[in-house]
Amino acid sequence: MLRRLTLTAFASLAALAAAAPVATATSPLLPLPPLPVLQGDWLAQQDTQTRLTVTVSESGNPAANGTFELECGPAGGSHLAAQRACDLLDEAAKSGENPFVPTDRNAMCTMQAGGPAAARVSGTWQGENVDARFSRSNGCEISRWNNLVPVLPSAR
Repeated sequence: MLRRLTLTAFASLAALAAAAPVATATSPLLPLPPLPVLQGDWLAQQDTQTRLTVTVSESGNPAANGTFELECGPAGGSHLAAQRACDLLDEAAKSGENPFVPTDRNAMCTMQAGGPAAARVSGTWQGENVDARFSRSNGCEISRWNNLVPVLPSAR
């Protein structure tokens, strides 16, 4: 996406540069304002922004099932608890924890069923790509899900 924005900006500048001799023949050329794509602060902000798509099914709460957008900094999107979810993700980032890391394959997990709830979280968190799947199939997965509430809904 950044490459497309950059190419569009340069194509626009090239078109303006080609039209400049014609325009200056009739009136003086005004200076162009700085492009935000080329400013370092804008790029740094885009790298750390959080934009996630949360898809939930069979949570036991029909209002919580579906696909929701979550944006942080500032909190927004269609997520039902955007501010609380962003606060949780900010706390995880400050403590250096990645809440989207899958359970270790060699982990000893209790064999308990937490219901049919399933979720997928994809997008960008702290500038890193995220594509994580969640279930409640055993004790480890239930704990992983519960640690991400309110990004994920409380399942029944």
